[in-house]
Amino acid sequence: MSPAELLAKVAQFDALIVRSGTKVTREVLEAGRGRLRVVGRAGVGIDNVDLQASTEAGGLVVNAPTANTVAAAEHGIALLACMARNVSQADAALKAGKWQRAKYVGVSLVGKTLAIMGFGKVGSEVARRAKGLGMHVIAHDPYAPVDKARAIGAELVSFEEAIAKADFISLHMPLTPATSKVFNDESFGKMKTGVRIVNVARGGVIDEDALVRALDSGKVAQAALDVFTVEPPAKDNKLVLHENVTVTPHLGASTVEAQEGVAIEIAEAVGGALRGELTATAVNAPMVPAEVMSELAPYVSLAEKLGRLAVQLVAGESGIKGVKVVYTSARDPDDLDTRLLRAMVTKGIVEPVSSTFVNLVNADYTAKQRGLRIAEERVSHDNAAAEAPLESIQVRLSHVQSRFAGAISDGGDIVVVGRVKYGVPHLTVVGPYEVDVSLEGNLILCRQGDQPGMIGKVGNILGKRNVNVSFMSVGRTSRGKQAIMAIGVDEEPDKKTLEKIGAIPAVEEFVFLEL
Repeated sequence: MSPAELLAKVAQFDALIVRSGTKVTREVLEAGRGRLRVVGRAGVGIDNVDLQASTEAGGLVVNAPTANTVAAAEHGIALLACMARNVSQADAALKAGKWQRAKYVGVSLVGKTLAIMGFGKVGSEVARRAKGLGMHVIAHDPYAPVDKARAIGAELVSFEEAIAKADFISLHMPLTPATSKVFNDESFGKMKTGVRIVNVARGGVIDEDALVRALDSGKVAQAALDVFTVEPPAKDNKLVLHENVTVTPHLGASTVEAQEGVAIEIAEAVGGALRGELTATAVNAPMVPAEVMSELAPYVSLAEKLGRLAVQLVAGESGIKGVKVVYTSARDPDDLDTRLLRAMVTKGIVEPVSSTFVNLVNADYTAKQRGLRIAEERVSHDNAAAEAPLESIQVRLSHVQSRFAGAISDGGDIVVVGRVKYGVPHLTVVGPYEVDVSLEGNLILCRQGDQPGMIGKVGNILGKRNVNVSFMSVGRTSRGKQAIMAIGVDEEPDKKTLEKIGAIPAVEEFVFLEL
């Protein structure tokens, strides 16, 4: 259908099922108001559906994320073998009348180390098949359960260790702000000379210009790509035309069986949604009563931002498993429904490192799938006159390493605490330090010796680099010992600016956090 035809007909139906080519815009959803209740996306990505507009209209959006798992894994293995043995290049040469056996000598897979970057559904299936080919499999994924990896025969390692040890690298990570162009000049420089790379995930995780440079220098011997930053790529795309690159036009899910599986999965999800069932593949939350949302709105934002802040404090090689959320409130526990707040903590922890959309519908399912154990505790606050539903929210991550040692409490956990002041979420505790900063924009945390002039030194560096400071707060354990400085900034400082802050003699550590 053309967009005009869809607008004319959408109001006649209760549900709409689309592939990636149909844009379900706010205009479409408004045209379907009064009847359209469910939008089903036959596939994983939902960037063609306006989630916010659907939620506002009281509609549920569901997708089909599992049916194409095996197809994508098989395509990854196909590209791996095809690249290693120069199949596509030799095929093209022979069809051009050239018999070039000596030119297309390949490399063996058996005994080689394969690093799988992203150990979710597809990554783990690739690992199973690679083990069958006699490869040694290592993997990086901050959320992968250790026992799951061990059962397959894969070893979980840090990002740096994975790229440094690998002979072959297979990408299965989502495209998020944290993973955008994560494979760049710097990361290619840390790899073995002659490494080979397969990407059947998302094109944007690779800096394509940097990959061309790595191929030209020989740092990367070969690449096999099913996805690109812009699809379809330009006809003069250097990667597509490179003699050491094997390419396919985004065929990861393109098997007869996968297409049928996706069709069945989305039909079942839409049917369940129309019957009023809460499906685990829902990607937006049902409408929350206005009066409840109005009261909880600032706490919903606080819970998500505390989760987002906490996950950024975790060192890359640490897998998050234990999460505890503590609510301090003067209300009776029966009068405080924390399901939405728990969902928002999960959202803050998961979304920065995943393509998963987390909401009230799928939060518990998402946490379970990722091995996250989220415990809740309610602490009574003695203030009968308190009108606010909550005094504070604490997020505690246990058994993890931290990028910022100052965030570690006396008990050895990463701890952040926040409260709502004047309707705005505030950070009030980091580890053992008390601070008071608005959770807006971005945040720089610095731990330093408690001495005069530190605020001026850091502020001067930021000012000279035209970085606007929105607020600053200092907390300390005791006079003259250690202190933590929390600085709110409107924009992300460049690498040189952050290095200058780190070079101040009294600064022991610092970290930049996106909120």
